[in-house]
Amino acid sequence: MHEFDDAVIVCFLKNQLQLFPEQVAENLEEAEAYLEECMAIVVDSAQGVLDYFEEEGIDIEGQDVDEILEASEVFDIGDGRYLIVEG
Repeated sequence: MHEFDDAVIVCFLKNQLQLFPEQVAENLEEAEAYLEECMAIVVDSAQGVLDYFEEEGIDIEGQDVDEILEASEVFDIGDGRYLIVEG
């Protein structure tokens, strides 16, 4: 089980509509529970996002880093880390 810190949980709670048509969480507890349930991960860098997509077999060929980081399942936490949520 992942431990998600407040910065990660708040980022997801504020930005969840970039991935979903409606809110899946209304408060910090629901957001944390959702992230744990869907096995979201936090990576330490943009390179970590690329590595994750590659490991998961997600086709990113021909896309530049900015395009990949703008994917709806990628959340910029704001401190150099990224949250990846499989929708």
